[in-house]
Amino acid sequence: MSSRALIASALDKQSRAILSALVLLLSAWAMPAFNWPRATYDYIVVFDITQSMNVEDYQIGDAPVSRLAYAREATRRALRDLPCGSRVGWGAFAEYRTLLLLAPIEVCANYNDLLASLDKIDGQMRWGNASEVWKGVFWSIRAAKEASGHPNVIFLSDGHEAPPLGPEYRAGFDDVKSGDVHGWLIGVGGYAPKPIPRTDDQGKVIGYWRAEDVVQVDGRAEDGAASREHLSALHERHLRSLAQRVGFEYARLAGPASISDAMRDPRFARPRPVPIDLYWL
Repeated sequence: MSSRALIASALDKQSRAILSALVLLLSAWAMPAFNWPRATYDYIVVFDITQSMNVEDYQIGDAPVSRLAYAREATRRALRDLPCGSRVGWGAFAEYRTLLLLAPIEVCANYNDLLASLDKIDGQMRWGNASEVWKGVFWSIRAAKEASGHPNVIFLSDGHEAPPLGPEYRAGFDDVKSGDVHGWLIGVGGYAPKPIPRTDDQGKVIGYWRAEDVVQVDGRAEDGAASREHLSALHERHLRSLAQRVGFEYARLAGPASISDAMRDPRFARPRPVPIDLYWL
């Protein structure tokens, strides 16, 4: 074959390759997205923003961090593990109420907005110094019942009740029944009691709560020790009992993957058609 024929043959193959590539590009541009059913998850994630959550008994790298900061970081990592089509919103608990800060929105389309708003959740939002956790859990269930789509709840708290629970304590609201909403109580904090930082309205630490500054339990605690409500540790038994009362699951925030594992529990999956593009083909 002459050199001219070889050049013509090569140009012909190149033209066919360019034409094929053009057809594939046009196909990718015109190809519609397909709806494909997959497991998704819907949650309102509620953060306890009371002052006991400022206790630093976690670490990120070599740096000590507060319970709230660690809970936010674990939630940030959980967001990236959720499949597209899942929806997440934010809530905050202080005093005795849970307030919905952000209604659940789709995680992939709103990922950066979710991260930006998550970073703003801190103690400066606190509207009271009390910490009636059991009431906050019931208020979070109310919020979920009123929200579109009836999302599940993840409530992150150390379970520190302030003032401490008295004999009149009754874990229940008339309008909230066990199983109305499903979700998780996530216990945050270590087991060793530590001083609670006292902060001002700007979130600046101005000291630590002392025994005479807070309401103490009458008499002695169940283990025979003197009441130490000015110190804080994870109240796991209380949270487990509360979770059982409202029909939630319980887990401890033991590591950065704890929230992701809870969120993606198959029992909480909701099949939903999700747009899937095939451009990559």
